[in-house]
This record gives sequence, C-alpha cells and structure tokens, in this order.
Amino acid sequence: MTIKAHILALCADDLKNQIEKWQDYLQYEKQVSKHTLRAYCSDVTHFVSFMADHLGEPPCLNALSEIKIRDFRAWLAQKAMQGSGNASRARTLSGLKNFMSWMDKNGVMHNPALAVLRTPKLPHKLPKPLLEKQAFNLLDSTDLIDSKDWVSLRNKALFTLLYGCGLRIDEALSLNIGDLPKDGFLTVMGKGSKERRVPVIKTVSKTIDNYLKVLPFGQDKDFPLFFGQKGKRLNQGVAQKAMRDLRALVGLPDNATPHALRHSFATHLLQNGANLREIQELLGHSSLSTTQRYTEVDTSELLRIYKSAHPRA
Repeated sequence: MTIKAHILALCADDLKNQIEKWQDYLQYEKQVSKHTLRAYCSDVTHFVSFMADHLGEPPCLNALSEIKIRDFRAWLAQKAMQGSGNASRARTLSGLKNFMSWMDKNGVMHNPALAVLRTPKLPHKLPKPLLEKQAFNLLDSTDLIDSKDWVSLRNKALFTLLYGCGLRIDEALSLNIGDLPKDGFLTVMGKGSKERRVPVIKTVSKTIDNYLKVLPFGQDKDFPLFFGQKGKRLNQGVAQKAMRDLRALVGLPDNATPHALRHSFATHLLQNGANLREIQELLGHSSLSTTQRYTEVDTSELLRIYKSAHPRA
C-alpha cells in the first residue's frame, strides 16, 4: 500500500512531491517490509487528513515546519478518541517521525516540536508462545480445515516451517521454490533486507516435499513456494484465517497465531538448552535485548508451574 491519490490531493504540491519521494525511498532504497510500508503510509495518511481539517487548508511544507507541539498532541488525542490505544498511537507516531526525519536529513524542512513530543507509554508485553503439546497438536491437525488435499498439505508445510525454523509469516510467504533448503540450510530475507541462514530439520523438509508432490501449479524456481487456491502467492490474511479456523477446531487459545509459532520456536529452544546468542542468530534479531524477552517468558512459565504445583504456594 502507498498513500492513495485522494489523500495526496489534500496536500499542497510541495508536500505531495516529498511524500512520493519518501515512499520510493522506503520501498526501493530502504527496502522495508510490505507490512512496514503499509503501516508508515497509513500513519502519514491519517496525519495529512487530520492536518487538512485542523488547518482549514491543504498542508504545505512551510505549514508543517511551523506546527506546534499542541498540534501534534491534538492529532494523537483524536486517535485516542477513535479508540487507538497507547501501543497503536506510539507506532503511528513512529511512522510520522520517520517521514519528518527523512525530510530533515534531506534538507527539505525541519520541525523541532516533534523531537520533544513524548511517545505514549507502552505496556511491558511478553511474547505468547504455545506449549509444546499445543504446537504439536496444531501441526498434526491441519487436515481438518480443508477438503482439498494440496491445501491442507500446504497449511501443514507453512505452519511446520514457521515453528521449525522460527520464520516471520511474511518471510515464509516471500519464499520461492528456488529458495528451498540447500545443504540443510534455508536463506531468508528478513527485516531491513538482512539475510540469515536457518538450519532446516528433516521434519520441515518432509512436510514441504509432501506438499510439493501434489501442488497443481508447477514448480518453476521463480514460482512462489506457497500458493493460494487461485494460483497466486498465498496471501497473509488467508494463512491467518486458516490458523483461526484450525485453533477453533482443536480448542487452542486465541494466542495461537502464525506469529505465535515463531515465539514458540524461540521459547522451546530456550527451554531445551539453547543460549540467547544462538536464538538471536536464528531469529534474525538485530539486538540481543529483543531476544531476552524469551527469558522472561521462560521464567513466567516456571513460576506458573511452581504456583500450581507447590502445596504451600
């Protein structure tokens, strides 16, 4: 998604031109993920729409440079009144700051007020992995949600890959058949166009092979690895719906999502003796502090078991 024409029409020409250049920078130079591009464009879309009403005229670069901190606060307050929580508003502010910072660095305009605007306080959230039994039950039950054999085998291959290799859903869906594991390793393009090599266990390779044997769309190396029923690359929303249908059938909690399989991969490795540095490499985290969240999950689970089992807890 990029910012649509009817929103750009709300801007003065100088601002419109910079937004289009910024989108090109994100997409082609920075090569951010589709999810990040969509989110950032949505953030700036909402801000432009608000400012057009707030100023009573199409916002231009000069107007943006003179916006006061109270104007930014009014924008965030509107989002809060529309039901956005702290996490959502913090992420939205991040998207706008990316755009304004890009203009600042390129000498287009500068607004000092945005730098001192405080980000809404975020709650300390822990990843929500599945238990090992839950993960195994989910993967063993994929044939319950689709009557077409190749689709159920595709779902099994996809979910097994997410759990067995700790991939993000968009990383898995971006794979082509030519990217299949070589010498026991899979090369993945992660966030920020960072490549990493992930070992692939036999169980994962076997489920992918079983799926490819019945795939009705051919196996050219440039074809998507995971197809939708119409012969195009599988959409993330379709994969998420398949997971929702599956967890309802087997009685799994709402935290059973495709991304929870990545959390489960990391947590179960940690529980079985892997160290944080190894897990960091496998997940493709830039910072070890991101990976350290899983130690808190492990400790939380230990405490839960202790409290439920100890006679004096």
